[in-house]
Amino acid sequence: MKPVTVSIDVPQTPEQVYEFLDAMAHHERFTDHYLTDWRLDGPRRGPGARATVTAALGGTKTEVAIEVVEAEAPRHITERNVSAAGRRVARGIYTIEPLPSGGSRVSFSYAWEQAPLPDRLLAPLVRTTMRSANRTALQRLSTELAQHAPGTGA
Repeated sequence: MKPVTVSIDVPQTPEQVYEFLDAMAHHERFTDHYLTDWRLDGPRRGPGARATVTAALGGTKTEVAIEVVEAEAPRHITERNVSAAGRRVARGIYTIEPLPSGGSRVSFSYAWEQAPLPDRLLAPLVRTTMRSANRTALQRLSTELAQHAPGTGA
């Protein structure tokens, strides 16, 4: 399946955005419209940080294991997601780029490495649903970033 990418421009620096995104616990604040029941494990930040969540999209619920597998401050964070009893494996990549006028462009790409047959058969609908959920997540991320002072670790 083709990946889904959404982006948003925010006034915070790449360092400020990365500092917020690097803490796995912060992700619940901007994704809880479709990812609920967060259970954290592993380190608080960086590679090895893990969460198990319930994803509710398209009228279905499934448990998803999320693990940060790569991080390069302040440029990107890569997560590996496993769900559907291991039949769905994907990567979520946050990319943070400085804007010429200040601030940052935050992009999130979701790419399936493997997907169950129903996902593949309904790929256009699955991709549209994921794009919408992730677009909302980035809008909510922008709000969260605006509410938290840099360097507070909040």
